[in-house]
Amino acid sequence: MEVAVPRIGVDTPLVPLGIASDGSLEVPGRGDFDRAGWLTTSAVPGEAGASVIAGHVDSTSGPAVFYRLHELVPGDEVRVQRADGEVVVFTVDEVRRVGKDAFPTAEVYGPQPGPVLRLVTCGGEFDRATGHYTDNVIAFASAA
Repeated sequence: MEVAVPRIGVDTPLVPLGIASDGSLEVPGRGDFDRAGWLTTSAVPGEAGASVIAGHVDSTSGPAVFYRLHELVPGDEVRVQRADGEVVVFTVDEVRRVGKDAFPTAEVYGPQPGPVLRLVTCGGEFDRATGHYTDNVIAFASAA
């Protein structure tokens, strides 16, 4: 599978992601800063429900795959090529930055009546004490 987001210069294969032992979304491994990943327990892109794709915002060596995710605006296009070769086109509806303590779990992972896509990365300030960003940036998109 692959994802392309022309407005921000993203065109990358997707690595499979799962749920970590603490219940959080796994992120692509340390060697995959230039790749996004698809949460395999989420909907297959283009099928009813929320499909979730996550990627790093940066690394110790610079920007990563979703560094510019916050630049998306309503109407921007996201294309996902599925494993079966079908390309599903989504249109960005909204981009939101939220504190990790206020993550909209139901909106991102919950049931949806039609095919939707959620692109997720980190944002906000980097907390050196925890080694994590304080926020997430989420692009909400629906099938075109």
